[in-house]
Amino acid sequence: MDGKLLDILACPLCKGPLMYKKADAELICKPCRLGFPIKDDIPVMLEDEARKIPPEVEL
Repeated sequence: MDGKLLDILACPLCKGPLMYKKADAELICKPCRLGFPIKDDIPVMLEDEARKIPPEVEL
């Protein structure tokens, strides 16, 4: 994931910053507890495609 792209991307729901999780190939929004997948090097920033992260999982 390009660092410059990560700097300009934001969560589509809360507009907050995203954290890149290379091992899972996703962008994480901590406040919304959502993981947005990265498919073929393209972030999929759709709420319907995001993975909900359970409260017991530490971010």
